[in-house]
Amino acid sequence: MLLGGMTILSALVSAGICIGKQAGLQSLWLAPVCFLGSFLGCVLIAFLFLFVACGAVNQKKEQEHDSRFYRGILRVYISSLVTVVRVRLHVKGMEQIPQDGRFMLVCNHLSETDPVILLHLFRNFRLTFITKQENTGRFLIGPMMHKIMCQPINRENDREALKTIINCIRLIKEDEVSMGVFPEGYIKGDGLLHHFRSGVFKIAQKTNVPIVVCTLKNSESVFSNIRKLKPTDVDVHLVKTVLPEEYAGKNTVEIADMVYGLMAEDLGPELVAEE
Repeated sequence: MLLGGMTILSALVSAGICIGKQAGLQSLWLAPVCFLGSFLGCVLIAFLFLFVACGAVNQKKEQEHDSRFYRGILRVYISSLVTVVRVRLHVKGMEQIPQDGRFMLVCNHLSETDPVILLHLFRNFRLTFITKQENTGRFLIGPMMHKIMCQPINRENDREALKTIINCIRLIKEDEVSMGVFPEGYIKGDGLLHHFRSGVFKIAQKTNVPIVVCTLKNSESVFSNIRKLKPTDVDVHLVKTVLPEEYAGKNTVEIADMVYGLMAEDLGPELVAEE
């Protein structure tokens, strides 16, 4: 949407300049130059808008509700970003997404691009994430995450991590957002599925929402392919929606083992780490 609008506007500006100057065949060079200049101007304006919008965010103030304005901005910019970096998504199992009520999305974690891909795919579902604390200080990213209710977690402090889990439970119960989690905790960088931390499954246990099990393949190649000017094919598979009655009575370790098993079976042994 954003790229398309900038392209159309740049073409109109270029045409208007050429017509105004009554450029003939000897001035054919003027059209592409005007188009490029107009497009770069649109890119600068888009960046300045995002910069000002993020600069207006007070991250010290608790965000009580999901921001429709900032989520709309994120939707438009992420869609353009996915196009620009040439990420080609191959999606299966979209029918698994619950259409009514909140849910918990559980996914393997291969790259920092994973939340971007999932926000793009789940753009109509008010999805947010548990995220590492360091992300809150990142340029542009931190303010946007704050406005869409992302919950920072201190992975080195169990007491603080529990507070984050409790807040996620509250947000789902209050119908604010659906929660996305990466139970591996860390990005290992090897493209393999690793052991889960079971604590995040307390969110499902205490809210009784469906657990949407999702796997990603090849998202760890995005950054290297950008440097090589190559597209990246990313497989996204929504494997199964585990209904509350399917995990009723299980503790968090048992729920984690069940979800891990579904992911491991879907990915295949070649993409599962031996631990």
